[in-house]
Amino acid sequence: MRVLIAMDSLKGSLGSPEAGAALKEGILRALPDADIEICPLADGGEGTAEALAFGLGGTMQKVTVTGPLGEPVTARYGTLPDGVTAVMEMSAAAGITLLPMASRNPMKTTTFGVGEIIRDALQKGCRTFLIGIGGSATNDGGAGMLQALGFELLDETKKPIPPGAAGLAALTRISAENALPELAESRFRIACDVENPLCGKNGASAVYGPQKGALPEDIEQMDRWLANYAALALREGFDRADPDQPGSGAAGGMGFAFRTFLDGELEPGARIVMEAVRLEDKIRAADIVLTGEGRIDGQTAMGKAPMGVAELAKKHEKPVIAFCGSTGPGAERCLEKGIDAIFPILREPCTLEEAMDPERARQNLRDTAEQVFRAMKLI
Repeated sequence: MRVLIAMDSLKGSLGSPEAGAALKEGILRALPDADIEICPLADGGEGTAEALAFGLGGTMQKVTVTGPLGEPVTARYGTLPDGVTAVMEMSAAAGITLLPMASRNPMKTTTFGVGEIIRDALQKGCRTFLIGIGGSATNDGGAGMLQALGFELLDETKKPIPPGAAGLAALTRISAENALPELAESRFRIACDVENPLCGKNGASAVYGPQKGALPEDIEQMDRWLANYAALALREGFDRADPDQPGSGAAGGMGFAFRTFLDGELEPGARIVMEAVRLEDKIRAADIVLTGEGRIDGQTAMGKAPMGVAELAKKHEKPVIAFCGSTGPGAERCLEKGIDAIFPILREPCTLEEAMDPERARQNLRDTAEQVFRAMKLI
């Protein structure tokens, strides 16, 4: 039997490669002769860089950059064997998980470190970038990132604007004159799974600001500053400056920045990853496909990574089994859209903290996979 494992991460517990390895071990207990391939999966958020680097034989790089509030952080990103492709997540430098709850404040948090990661990869020869922009702590419209890449965002005294969303209040000029020349020969594919515009009731500030620590009075100001920023960009000759473009509001305006200033393409994250690892070719060669994530529910059915796997598998009439930490309301909709069976892995009552312990999660995946494939062997 040829088994393809294309698991997303169990967020906060196991990365995609680790989850795949645990499933493989359990299957081999039941079917020692099984031919098993692990194809790491991600949707552009946490674990994307690791999944792509592992799946494509790349290596992980480390670089010290500016964190969300100006403190140094060690960020990791992947480089692929072609020597020109980098895979990264903006959350490595500007992620909300880098800050304790009490310190979250999008008026102050910056994306400067994201630009520093890109700059490091440019210096290493990379010219193609696959970047996930989920999980940000910022609402600066990507201004900090642009400054790190040599763009000039200036106030009326021709000084650089300060960091954070509040810095946009002083913005009067944007120039690419001193931007890094390597950017002109670079391509940016941005994993973006939301369609929010930059501004308005469905924009970056209103929808995502509160969860990043914004106060009600901050939201109206940030929204106005982002609107002025977009209008200024258009006046300064950046023709792709469209605040209404779906995805512009992603990650506090990072979608807008990548599209407007770096000619980036905003694409569904799972699709970028699945194309990069040639998932369809691997599915075509398999007898059965395994997928899953930490929690399977109605949100999974709306297009998250496991459903992308299932869609491709059904195109080639392959059975699909999903493993997850737990199920939630709406999980049955996944059964209507291509997943044939769902197996939660929790095997005894425990707290959420205990369930997410990496070693326990590995054991639960191993044991559940073993029993599933013992049953298949009998049938």
